[in-house]
Amino acid sequence: MAEAVEFRLNATEWRFITGAAAIDGVPPPAGPEIAFAGRSNVGKSSLINKIAGNRNVARVSNTPGRTQQVNFFSVGERLTVADLPGYGYAAAPKETVAGWTELIRLYLKGRVPLRQVMLLIDGRHGIKPNDVEIMDLLDSAAVPYQVILTKADKLKRGESERMRAATENALRKHPAARPEVLVTSAEDGTGIEALRALISTLAE
Repeated sequence: MAEAVEFRLNATEWRFITGAAAIDGVPPPAGPEIAFAGRSNVGKSSLINKIAGNRNVARVSNTPGRTQQVNFFSVGERLTVADLPGYGYAAAPKETVAGWTELIRLYLKGRVPLRQVMLLIDGRHGIKPNDVEIMDLLDSAAVPYQVILTKADKLKRGESERMRAATENALRKHPAARPEVLVTSAEDGTGIEALRALISTLAE
């Protein structure tokens, strides 16, 4: 029997599949899938690029709302990663924001191969009402999600631990949430290996 090849997110090919601006543009299922979701400017693209080994996989911008479609990537032909538009504030017309908010809702509720959502929360600000709306949606759809605090490099150690504890306490009300919270930084690498390890198990 051939020995299984270790699946390393930072040492395998990330291939762009397509960008879907509407639900009918979402590609057919192709094995296990995860999605990255979060408020506008929470650092999704930066975190995805860090996980991929500091490659420019996802487009990074300081302008909230730059990602305006669901971008799909094949990782080593073993896992599909979906990068969702940021919700909440965005530098775009209200009609555009409403359109991609509905796209997020339809995708999260109806995507059969979706194993888990990586829900990013800005570690400086904690859970906001927009985040709770997405969490309630995932709870009702029974879609498991992992809450990830971003931008840990901008927090002191004590602040980071307090935010983690407060977030984990809030998650007790949400049945689809994993109970533990990951603290990460795309800037200094905090929590990246733990997140890579978690994602790798979802590709099995």
